[in-house]
Amino acid sequence: MKKTSTIVLTMARRLNASSNDVYKAWTKPELMKKWLFTTDSTNVVAKNDFRIGGVWEIVDRRGDEEYRATGEYLEIDAPHRLEFSFIMPQFNDLQDRIVVWVSQVRDACEMTFKQEIVVPHEEDWSEKEIETAMADYSGQSEEGWDRMFENLKQLVETGDVGIREGK
Repeated sequence: MKKTSTIVLTMARRLNASSNDVYKAWTKPELMKKWLFTTDSTNVVAKNDFRIGGVWEIVDRRGDEEYRATGEYLEIDAPHRLEFSFIMPQFNDLQDRIVVWVSQVRDACEMTFKQEIVVPHEEDWSEKEIETAMADYSGQSEEGWDRMFENLKQLVETGDVGIREGK
């Protein structure tokens, strides 16, 4: 069994949209394919079985490669809270946990995102090597989610995702 550590990434965004619209963007395949790990133009698969225990899946084609993100819904409290597992099997078989909270605040909403990132490492790694790996995983995840959240913002605020999709 591979040795792992866990690091928690938390991010927040204020979106000029209703909490219902933001929640739908996380759960409706026709909206998910516009921003969640993919874009409308590169999406190959966007589906979900939206129920506790149901599975969601996104497949994105980047050049000649396909990248798959999948997971299982663990908790659903529409339109305020969503919890699901997350795995990208082409990289490893480790499963992260993601929780999204969406709250209406006047004419906007606040979205808080938390990812418990499982970081693989070797048994003989020093504390410093483990800390470096955890920082790398967290930094790369934050960078990716930041780009996706910009696309989510465009989608829920304007109904469309613009040129930023390739960034």
